[in-house]
Amino acid sequence: MSETAMEPGQGGAAPLPASYDMSEVSDWVALLKPRVMSLVVFSGLVGLLVAPGALSMHPVMAVSAILCIAVASGAAGAINMWYDRDIDAVMRRTAKRPIPDGRIAPGAALSFGVLLAVGSVTVMWMVTNTVAAVVLAGSIAFYVFVYTMWLKRRTPQNIVIGGAAGAFPPVIGWAAVTGDVTLVPLLLFAIIFVWTPPHFWSLSLWAHDDYARAGVPMLPVTAGARETRRQILIYTVLLAPLSLAPWLVGFSSIAYAAVAAVLGVMFLRHAVAVLRDPQDGSGRSLTRDAPARACFRFSLSYLFILFAALAVDRLVFGA
Repeated sequence: MSETAMEPGQGGAAPLPASYDMSEVSDWVALLKPRVMSLVVFSGLVGLLVAPGALSMHPVMAVSAILCIAVASGAAGAINMWYDRDIDAVMRRTAKRPIPDGRIAPGAALSFGVLLAVGSVTVMWMVTNTVAAVVLAGSIAFYVFVYTMWLKRRTPQNIVIGGAAGAFPPVIGWAAVTGDVTLVPLLLFAIIFVWTPPHFWSLSLWAHDDYARAGVPMLPVTAGARETRRQILIYTVLLAPLSLAPWLVGFSSIAYAAVAAVLGVMFLRHAVAVLRDPQDGSGRSLTRDAPARACFRFSLSYLFILFAALAVDRLVFGA
């Protein structure tokens, strides 16, 4: 205990011990994968906002549902970091994460993740409904057991099948309002599911060396950069018309369809640029402005803008 603490009777709150380090807080926050969480929360919020009856939902229930989605995402991220601590330690991109860098004990990280997972599902069930809680629990289990523990280290299709874990949030948000799962949330699920491979493979092209060093069978490692670039284009070609599905089933207006069409063309241009890229996919050879890196950055903007357009369109024209 620091000697700087106030003596009894001096009044006021005692200052924090001199040894207290705010970096410890940031390490626990880092376990939650906040960058990933931001996209999860946003897509879950859109699923909630476009669901029938969203505007009549009590604000406390709505905020609680989104917080549960955020906490569940963080829980899955923490458990993922616990399980992957061995490969994280040999990858430049992840070596400074709290567990491989020795700042948080593996057991503590696992307990933290499990506690958050159980808490988020329990609160979702108490505040909203059983369907939302079950889907939320399923999304955590899928990410931890199917993607992290089963697929990631065994097959180059890890990100294709495992990408379903990141596609659950709009379904959860919808279910939190309606108590059911119908065609529209499944279409939103499908959009994220098909978006995930070109998004993640663009990243893995310029992180090729890291995955090879860790022995993770990402597609660029097992099939090479040329095949990966071809697969990015294939999935982007599938994604472009799929993004129009909410309009095709009458759930959105032509305004959303126009935004989706423009975004689809822009994504296709990036995918074609990646296909034509002469680089070999090695992280050492790719420049900062390489097509793969540009495609990865655009893919993030793509999903945010697409889902924002759907939410605005639904609230303005389709409520």
